[in-house]
Amino acid sequence: MATPGPNNISEISLKAREDDHNSIREGENLNTTTRNLNENEEERNNISLRTQRTIKRRRAGGWSPALILLANQGLATLAFFGVGVNLVLFLTNVLGASNASAANSVSKWTGTVYLCSLVGAFLSDSYWGRYLTCAIFQVILVLGLVLLSLSSWLFLIKPEGCGDGEKICKTSSPAGIVIFYLAIYLVALGYGGHQPTVATFGADQFDDSSPKQKDDKGAFFSYFYFALNLGSLFSNTVLVYFEDNGKWTLGFWASTGSAIVGLVSFLGGSPLYRYIKPCGNPLPRVAQVFVAAVRKRKARLGDGGELYEVVGSESAIKGSRKILHSDEFECLDKAAIITEKDQNGPKNRWRLCTVTQVEEAKCVIRMLPIWLCTIIYSVIFTQMASLFVEQGAVMNRQIGKFSLPAASMSVFDICSVLIFTGIYRNILVTLAGKLSGNPRGLTELQRMGIGLVIGMLSMIAAGVTELERLKRVVPGKPNSTLSIFWQVPQYVLVGASEVFMYVGQLEFFNGQAPDGIKSFGSSLCMASISLGNYVSSMLVFMVMGITARGDKPGWIPEDLNDGHMDRFYFLIAALTAADLVIYVFCAKWYKCINLEESEKELGQRDEEEGDEEQVLRRA
Repeated sequence: MATPGPNNISEISLKAREDDHNSIREGENLNTTTRNLNENEEERNNISLRTQRTIKRRRAGGWSPALILLANQGLATLAFFGVGVNLVLFLTNVLGASNASAANSVSKWTGTVYLCSLVGAFLSDSYWGRYLTCAIFQVILVLGLVLLSLSSWLFLIKPEGCGDGEKICKTSSPAGIVIFYLAIYLVALGYGGHQPTVATFGADQFDDSSPKQKDDKGAFFSYFYFALNLGSLFSNTVLVYFEDNGKWTLGFWASTGSAIVGLVSFLGGSPLYRYIKPCGNPLPRVAQVFVAAVRKRKARLGDGGELYEVVGSESAIKGSRKILHSDEFECLDKAAIITEKDQNGPKNRWRLCTVTQVEEAKCVIRMLPIWLCTIIYSVIFTQMASLFVEQGAVMNRQIGKFSLPAASMSVFDICSVLIFTGIYRNILVTLAGKLSGNPRGLTELQRMGIGLVIGMLSMIAAGVTELERLKRVVPGKPNSTLSIFWQVPQYVLVGASEVFMYVGQLEFFNGQAPDGIKSFGSSLCMASISLGNYVSSMLVFMVMGITARGDKPGWIPEDLNDGHMDRFYFLIAALTAADLVIYVFCAKWYKCINLEESEKELGQRDEEEGDEEQVLRRA
């Protein structure tokens, strides 16, 4: 066996080193390949996860849960109007209140109902979210109705069947009256907090990034008001008939049952809903804008200066899209000016606000004049639950041997809403779209203006009816010989005006409100009705204080045959005409909200609108 020489040893060592290097390189290549495989696998997993999320987003929301919410609104409205539509007669026939006192009490109660909508909207936008807010306030509604049914059964309807206009009820105990008022104000809180929140929750089921779903959202508001009136149709026919014949407790228990079914159906749809998280308390955000603007009132946006906004597609307000800068209310822009102190010092939200935050405050300011102009219309609307009922009660209500309840005349208002909703969606939208070039037909502001005009005509019709009623009064008899069906035109006109005014309001305030205060936008519609009731109550008080001096009975006395309620209707018509002039000016001045939307977001949204198979194929 030969022994290797020095040269051979060197060659062997060099070859060994080369083999080691090759092994290391092969190991590195293997590791690189493994890492690439892992990365590819992770990427595939991420794509699969994104795809699943996309499909999940498509499946959540849409018309299926929206229909559940529409049914829920109809049942809740049936329950509420089972109490509210005949409340003025309950106060006069059961509790012995006067006509003016009952009308004022109903106006205050109805005003409280809609004022509570602001409470529900605040909790929904800030802390609880739409779903939890709807659930909690529906529970409050059920508790109030149960308490009302028990109080009327145990304390107020004595003897049984009283309060029908013929059989007189015994004087109620103080405890019974206290429980009654506690119950009806619980009903006010429950329904008031529920309605604007469920409207916004229903709108959440449709994605604004999809043109089709955006159109579906507009249709949803029409159907929402349709469901509201469909629910009240049963209350204004069947329940009113029972209550008018002294079966008040039965009517209240029926309302309770409807509210319970509505609550159960709402909870049953929980897996189908599309949820939007609350965006936090908006009050500090708006306050910060005004404080920062005052603190930097001497600041100027000079050459090269900038307004502060966070980088990226998301805004500083969680869950809210960015809002583009507008030129109105430039004094508030000072809150977003970046000064040298802002650049060098720590970030202070009470000194430096984002453009989106400033624009959120501007949106609220811009909407307020439009909202204030709708209050007079709500004065018109509230007459159906008070003076229209009292007017009908002293007219000829006989149809053969059957006596028609005065409150049931609001059926014509409901039918008018149902009919005109169909006419508007199927005929007027197409016609107006061809004439104006707007595919959605009339704008929300145009529709609200038309609602004001039709509402004014309804007050004129009511005044004319009252003039004719007074002409046919028989001395010594409480009721005029004029048929109650003379009230049909005023109810039909109010119903037609609602389709334009209230549906337009729901769409306008929900669409123009920033993402962080959507429920607040929807609640403005109900808050308008609330203030309308308080203004109506104030008008009745002022009119009676001025016209009932000395021996004069006034315009709305205890015996309406001695008064001039027609003049009160004409007064409201005149106020509406003045309000219309102001509204037109405000509508021309108004500038719509302008949300930021990038091309990348549009592409992503278009992809989400594709079929599931197409999404999977692209992934």
